Amino acid sequence: MIRKLKSGEYRLYSRKTDPKTGKRRNLGTFDNREAAVKHEREVQYFKRH
Repeated sequence: MIRKLKSGEYRLYSRKTDPKTGKRRNLGTFDNREAAVKHEREVQYFKRH
């Protein structure tokens, strides 16, 4: 899940909420949306392999 921050950067959050905090886990902050989408794909691939 990608959200745009007020600073103009994009942050990748986990799809599920973290049971400890009840919030989504931050999986990285990126300068542009393409980089965030690319990283999200890498994360999903890693989870399956």
